[in-house]
Amino acid sequence: MSILFINACVRENSRTMVLAKSIMKDMTGDVIEVDLNTENILSLNRELLAKREALVHSGDFSDPMFCYAKQFASEDEIVIAAPFWDLGFPAILKTYMEQVTVAGITFEYRNGRPFGLCKAKRLIYITTSGGPIFADFGYAYIKALAGNFYGIGETKAYRAINLDVEMITAENILEKAEISVIE
Repeated sequence: MSILFINACVRENSRTMVLAKSIMKDMTGDVIEVDLNTENILSLNRELLAKREALVHSGDFSDPMFCYAKQFASEDEIVIAAPFWDLGFPAILKTYMEQVTVAGITFEYRNGRPFGLCKAKRLIYITTSGGPIFADFGYAYIKALAGNFYGIGETKAYRAINLDVEMITAENILEKAEISVIE
């Protein structure tokens, strides 16, 4: 079994990363990490979007711009670790998801609706927050993509909140944080 670990933890000593490693230690399979901090992922500007649309229209997925979508579609399980920022997650994760959401690789249209082409049966989303989370648009976005586009039937979120309120550091997050699971 292969597990794709998408690391959107932008800080050193990330509490989200500590929580992710703790959750993943009980998972079995080969972990392939995509560290979004070190990848050269470009936003879809006018030029890149036009190029991508032309390639998708012709059915040519050989361009390197499709590497993230191909990888995402082929893995058995997906784990995303992203801190809670501005009611969502860091922008680099949104840019990555734009690169992953490709008609003909991760989904296709059938009868005018998206139909998922991803192999994964489960996606786990892991986040931490310094304060309370009143609305988690980040997880809602990822869950909507997983279920409506990628065909991933099970999504689950692990989150630890109020870490700055409780003064919880990366070193003691597992001992002190209240970790909840959202399905």
